[in-house]
Amino acid sequence: MHILCLGGGPAGLYFALLMKLQNPAHTVTVVERNRPFDTFGWGVVLSDQTLGNLRVADPVSAQLIGDAFNHWDDVEVFFKGRSVRSGGHGFCGIGRKRLLNILQERCIALGVDLVFETDVQDDQAIAAQYNADVVIASDGLNSRIRNRYAETFKPDVELRACRFVWLGTHKTFDAFTFAFEQTEHGWFAAHAYKFDENTSTFIVETPEAVWQAHGLDQMSQEDGIAFCERLFAKYLDGNPLMNNATHVRGSAIWIRFPRVVCERWVHWPTVPGRSDEPPLARPVPLREERGGETPEAHAVRSVGAPIVLMGDAAHTAHFSIGSGTKLALEDAIELTNCFAQHGDAAAALQAYEALRSVEVLKIQNAARNSTEWFENVDRYSGMEAEQFFYSLLTRSQRISHENLRVRDAVWLQGYEQWLAKSNAATRVATGRPEQAKAPSGGSATHEVASVGALSSPPPMLLPLKVRELSLKNRIVVSPMATYSAVDGVPQDFHLVHLGARALGGAALVFVEMTAPCAEGRITPGCPGLWNETQAKAFKRIVDFVHASGAGAKIGMQLGHSGPKGSTQVGWEAPDEPLPSGNWPLLAASAVAYGPTNQMPKAMTRADMDRVKAEFVQSTRYAAEAGFDWLELHCAHGYLLSSFITPLTNQRTDDYGGNLDNRCRFPLEVFAAMREAWPADRPMSVRISAHDWAPGGNTADDAVAIARMFKAAGCDFIDVSSGQTTRAAKPVYGRMYQTPFADRIRNEVGIQTIAVGAISEVDHVNSIIAAGRADLCAIARPHLADPAWTLHEAAKLQSRHVNWPQPYLSGRDQLYRELFKQKELLAQSNRAPAAIK
Repeated sequence: MHILCLGGGPAGLYFALLMKLQNPAHTVTVVERNRPFDTFGWGVVLSDQTLGNLRVADPVSAQLIGDAFNHWDDVEVFFKGRSVRSGGHGFCGIGRKRLLNILQERCIALGVDLVFETDVQDDQAIAAQYNADVVIASDGLNSRIRNRYAETFKPDVELRACRFVWLGTHKTFDAFTFAFEQTEHGWFAAHAYKFDENTSTFIVETPEAVWQAHGLDQMSQEDGIAFCERLFAKYLDGNPLMNNATHVRGSAIWIRFPRVVCERWVHWPTVPGRSDEPPLARPVPLREERGGETPEAHAVRSVGAPIVLMGDAAHTAHFSIGSGTKLALEDAIELTNCFAQHGDAAAALQAYEALRSVEVLKIQNAARNSTEWFENVDRYSGMEAEQFFYSLLTRSQRISHENLRVRDAVWLQGYEQWLAKSNAATRVATGRPEQAKAPSGGSATHEVASVGALSSPPPMLLPLKVRELSLKNRIVVSPMATYSAVDGVPQDFHLVHLGARALGGAALVFVEMTAPCAEGRITPGCPGLWNETQAKAFKRIVDFVHASGAGAKIGMQLGHSGPKGSTQVGWEAPDEPLPSGNWPLLAASAVAYGPTNQMPKAMTRADMDRVKAEFVQSTRYAAEAGFDWLELHCAHGYLLSSFITPLTNQRTDDYGGNLDNRCRFPLEVFAAMREAWPADRPMSVRISAHDWAPGGNTADDAVAIARMFKAAGCDFIDVSSGQTTRAAKPVYGRMYQTPFADRIRNEVGIQTIAVGAISEVDHVNSIIAAGRADLCAIARPHLADPAWTLHEAAKLQSRHVNWPQPYLSGRDQLYRELFKQKELLAQSNRAPAAIK
């Protein structure tokens, strides 16, 4: 096979040498526009895990790279005049030029042809020149080839909000260092790490507005670099900052990071007679498959050489997680493996695209979280250095609480102690200092004292006080529809269902969304609170929870189904209308939820007054029943949500148009409920923080919505997303809605509940410890395990949780068994090392 790699960066070089290793008979050529020793940028970073992958793929080059690496374990953060440091992170730094030289030398040793100083203008012409069977487009971030075939690759390039400049310095750092400096206009961050004996990378970034406010957009290269030297002088110890991009003029050395995502990674050039076939069905013209036919006959019968994106040409990941080079090298490894595993080359390329696009998306999602963190340093500037450091370490959501314990148990133990004391004494602040009015803490003093200084409760088990309500920990049983009510009346099922979860260790158990009127139900099986019979049935449940001795509290969520009402229960055809017996629907506007749903009536002022009065009456019933907490459902496309989202609110009166108007009726309902609800009991509002659809609400709107509800007296925002339209396309992933809760908490200064794909204790501990939310609502895991909180605490061997007295013997046995399992696992992990 003849392989042509256009671009001599890490991706092209590494793929070339791996394919030559796989089959020395391959003819492999790498064409690069620069000279052999030209490079821009400074050092690159790889994790220990990535270096392990290189050892498997090619031990020889991996050894050379490993020998040239500068390895460090520590991360150190400088923030507001203090520094915090922890170890065990396992990074390696190497000069980009040195890495390329190692790969170039390895290619030459294996017989790869390297062609330098050749600027390819026409990929098809050079493919023909080298008689290529496969063309690898490894031509970097500004890929000319990707742009030429944009119709196939469908690239999405997004310029991020910060400006950054990539510099070097002879100040050598002994840890991966993050330094934050605040100016009169905002924050600057420096990312610094050593990559050889006397040189470090030094990246400076700041939001665009801050960059412009300082006039950096008008400065020369020299003046801009001098500005950075003055700003970060205390970390440089007199060493200057160096620039190796002198070919770039003026402030152009400051760039905005381009996030690149491609829908497809393989392009098949069309030839006469073959354009009707689906792209990946077209065979790659492998030389082995041609037999003895002439090149001319082959050109007539077959397609052109496929063009395959690799490295930055296919994708980018923000430098703050150091994964650009990692992704490039792992692209090369994967495509090499696909060629080895698939005899048919088209199948190999299809597998490569399918496998790598998924893996890269995971990294890019993490990189997006990390990017947004650095774009919004001001959001976290009200935190103490300890929590700021923890937030930074876990910003991508790929590093968890227990992962940090593996890396540096002593540091994490100290942080847990700090968090427990801060929770007890100072109520850890949210957001920027001027907005830090939402406490995250109650009192944990008695718990910390009872077990000694070396055993602080995990973050999930820290208590919390909201108004006059004390919650024993941070776990909430999320409101989940069970479709088991009769005429809106909760049944014995609800007593058992909610009672079991109250005994299971959670601090707050929510009833599923409960309607203020019969027409406000989602399905005929949904509960209601519009009459005394329903109120008495709920009081029976509330009384059980309070009398159980478990210390749990119980919350009521009130909501009107609006345009999503009169549908079938969840295990039939969810969101679809009833086969018969449908009731009329209301909404902000006459917009159906979907093509099969009823058309709702646009609410009149009289309808709005009536519905508001129904919510108030339900609030009074909830108070009389003894509920501890009240939540108003303004999310997921139900009635109040249909006002808030522009996708369904088409009104032209005072309740439609801009966001203030769209929130007017939900705020009226909330204010009336708050007035009727006891002042010592908390109220929350559930919102959809993002509609996940064009033209819908975004995270920016969610912040504004939260501010309005905070001003109206709301204590908590329960931060969900989506479900406002059938056209929604959420970006799912673990804890995928938590960044919305984080932003609202730390920008608005209101406490939040995080919900959505939170399924492990590790998720909860990370969210609470980082200050991303104050409570975590756990949904489906509680359906599978009523005692989820108790069982997760047992996995941690934490005793900072109360078990019901009748279950104590079971508790002790569970702790013993889990401890034994942990010890056996540790022994099995140690065994291979002992054998070696």
